[in-house]
Amino acid sequence: MSEKHSDSFSEHSRRLLPTIEAALDRFSAMGEGCPDRLREAMRYSLLAPGKRLRPMLVLLAAEACGGAIEAALPAASAVEMVHAYSLIHDDLPAMDDDDLRRGRPTCHKAFDEATAILAGDALLTLAFETLAAHVRPDSVAAQSCASLAEAAGGCKLVGGQADDMAAPQLSGGIELLEAIHRRKTGAMIEVSLHLGGLSAGAQSSSLDILNLYGRKVGLAFQITDDLLDVRSSEEEMGKKVGKDAERGKLTFPGLLGIDQSVRRAAELIEEAVTALIPFGDAAVGLRALARFVLERNR
Repeated sequence: MSEKHSDSFSEHSRRLLPTIEAALDRFSAMGEGCPDRLREAMRYSLLAPGKRLRPMLVLLAAEACGGAIEAALPAASAVEMVHAYSLIHDDLPAMDDDDLRRGRPTCHKAFDEATAILAGDALLTLAFETLAAHVRPDSVAAQSCASLAEAAGGCKLVGGQADDMAAPQLSGGIELLEAIHRRKTGAMIEVSLHLGGLSAGAQSSSLDILNLYGRKVGLAFQITDDLLDVRSSEEEMGKKVGKDAERGKLTFPGLLGIDQSVRRAAELIEEAVTALIPFGDAAVGLRALARFVLERNR
């Protein structure tokens, strides 16, 4: 069985990760006029070691739709830039107030708070510059910019973060929690798949399948994240654990219990994998990634 047709996520990661890292390095080089300290802070966060799940989703979705990896790389890089920006801002003292991210000092700890805010701002705008300048044809670039802007905006990613911060003061149970994370976590996972499909020229029926898969995987990812916060260690996670309970935040284990949360995540992954049946063997990478969501330990 070739690497491309393996059901092991680690093999797909080994195949695609070097290409993703090279693209991120290339697109974040920045031109003359960008202050050195700002460039350093941007690249410190963007190029920090990570699994690159969102850019992987872009590339694997493109493959599932018969597209080329090279054509999907600008979109893969753009979603990682938005993700990096969101982590920089989430870690700030006014938000989640975290000192560690991926086993290293967070951006505002490694530099300073003002530089971290500006680095996040610059990465967010660089994402749209990358799409506009490097995605072709222009009509797909425009669609990609619009889709990513919606996913990252006030009704989805940013709105989900706002409600997540306000959740202890809001009334609601599992419905509220799922609504928060379908926006905060799920929106960026869904748009990663959508952009991969767009880069491959996918038909609306294929995009609908990718969106359904993304909704299932996105929610399962957040449930797993909540479980790791109560079951993992700081050494494994590369960041502080147990902080959600300390802050009284809504979590899936807190509302459903650990066992039911584990079952719910497994059900969602099975539903995600089932949604991919129409793609056949072309979606083997997406199936492997879905299984990995349940297995990850950080």
